[in-house]
Amino acid sequence: MYSLVKILVTIGSSASIGFGIWHFFVPKAWNWYSYIDPKATELIVAVRAINVFFSLSLVLFGILNMLFIYGDRANRYSIIVMLAATCILWLTRLVLQLVYPQGSITPLLQYGMLSAFMLINLCYMISLYIMAS
Repeated sequence: MYSLVKILVTIGSSASIGFGIWHFFVPKAWNWYSYIDPKATELIVAVRAINVFFSLSLVLFGILNMLFIYGDRANRYSIIVMLAATCILWLTRLVLQLVYPQGSITPLLQYGMLSAFMLINLCYMISLYIMAS
């Protein structure tokens, strides 16, 4: 069972890291700041800071989960705590996508994001369940 956890955490973490790296480039790719009045400099700085924090958090959570699951120094409790925190984050993102969908420009993007969030969340939740059992 532990090998299944490794596989699922690797998939979820790779996706988390990928989303995190991709999200560093989202503001420029989607021209975020064109929607904000250029005189609202504090808002622009705040949006930039939130995006960097969010992007870095995804990358770090992905890396930490992999380090915990593959490292020989992490105990079961620390892995469970890390997986639980990651599950809460991804479940929140999944719920937000259901309630306030992003990517509604095209159904492919909107439902592609929803599918990806579901898959990532399932990888982590199944891993958490196995570790906690």
